[in-house]
Amino acid sequence: MSGIIKKLSSMLQRGEVSASELAASYITRIEKLNPVLNAYVSTTFEEALKCAGEADKMIRAGMATALTGIPMALKDNICSDGHLTTCCSGILSGFRPYYDSAVWEKLSAQGAVLLGKTNMDEFAMGSASETSCYGAPKNPVDVTRVTGGSSGGSAAAVKAGIAAYALGSDTGGSIRQPASFCGTVGFKPTYGTVSRYGLIAYASSLDQIGPLALSVEDAAIVYDAIRGKDGRDQTSLTTPDGATSLETDIKNLRVGVPEEFFGEGVSDEVKSAIEESVRVFERAGAKIKRVKIPAFKVALPVYYIISCAEASSNLGRYDGIRYGYRAENFSDIDDMITKTRTYGFGTEVKRRIMLGTYVLSSGYFDAYYKKACLLRGQIISEFDGVFRECDVLLTPTAPTTAFSLGAKSANSTQTYLADICTVPASIAGLPAVSLPCAVGAGGLPIGLQIISGRLRDGTALAAAAFFEREAGVTAELCAEVKL
Repeated sequence: MSGIIKKLSSMLQRGEVSASELAASYITRIEKLNPVLNAYVSTTFEEALKCAGEADKMIRAGMATALTGIPMALKDNICSDGHLTTCCSGILSGFRPYYDSAVWEKLSAQGAVLLGKTNMDEFAMGSASETSCYGAPKNPVDVTRVTGGSSGGSAAAVKAGIAAYALGSDTGGSIRQPASFCGTVGFKPTYGTVSRYGLIAYASSLDQIGPLALSVEDAAIVYDAIRGKDGRDQTSLTTPDGATSLETDIKNLRVGVPEEFFGEGVSDEVKSAIEESVRVFERAGAKIKRVKIPAFKVALPVYYIISCAEASSNLGRYDGIRYGYRAENFSDIDDMITKTRTYGFGTEVKRRIMLGTYVLSSGYFDAYYKKACLLRGQIISEFDGVFRECDVLLTPTAPTTAFSLGAKSANSTQTYLADICTVPASIAGLPAVSLPCAVGAGGLPIGLQIISGRLRDGTALAAAAFFEREAGVTAELCAEVKL
């Protein structure tokens, strides 16, 4: 199903609207809606209009791509030269990087128009975007509900039509879960297929940049523009061609349904919606197979041990010496570092740093971190076994629809459980896409997650495109924006 990117690109190519006019219309809409939504934490309107002017020149010169002149947004942890990039944390207040991330290099070279940076959980640590130092973004479907996290601002901006698409980062579900809560498409590519250069790190072996968009086609177009090997990121991979063809032989598609994803904590309405989605594939002739992934039960603790351990290392650089916030009224350098980190980091970030430091300490390394790494290998092995029998897996994206703002912020365990369906694919480095499949109680969107094997990104996207066409549930139609 065609998305907004091709529609806008076609209008630009035919001269029905200029890139400058398009950018101005998005800016007007941001100025109207962002005070309510809090989706953007900083804007780049002046530069956006300059970039739009350059995009108009590219179009007239016949050098345009599908993304030339299309207004978009970056999550606040993706660097762009000279623009505020704070990870929504007080410790990076006022920080402006002096270089571009690899993904923004690629998009800006194609004439993309950056509108600003979007709200997120502080340092991407959270499942509702409520840990942001700027306050939580609001869900455009129901402003009393969370957007999901940590790429909540990106999902909200796309859903509300104040960005044609946005980039987010996904460590344990931070693209897919907000996509589910807001009713958009969110795609986490295979780990390594998109360069992490210029992405401010949370957990380096898990972090992955990907798109949020209004259709699978849009997500595929953006993914195709940002993927590829990058010498500045030693984990980056050469990617196979054909990710955006979105063609699949549905009658020969082997669809797995892992029973562990439908266990305790997953609401009845979510289970029903996913089972109906499975029937859509079955009616079209796909081969449905019920499968088991026993290691699913340890995925959540494995994820939090590994991610917190890596976070405690990555966030050690924020000490008030080199850049960012520095505490005042200190007695010596140790006191300065202590006060800087105490006042600069929020509660959730400090909780995860302390947990990560604990599991890496000499007395507990073998009992926790080493064991988690071994169990990670078991999870990867079980996925490998399943994908010898299946082409894709269908699961819920989130166990529930979007919960109320503040409902779980006092209970970190309940918040962590919101990631239970997304962390397994992150641990295994697999591509996974979330797209709307139904509308639940109160008009809230329900997300279907489609996971495929490593470097089979095109398979996941093609299966998602089939479902989008066959079921007729699109991000634009799945739930009404109520603003």
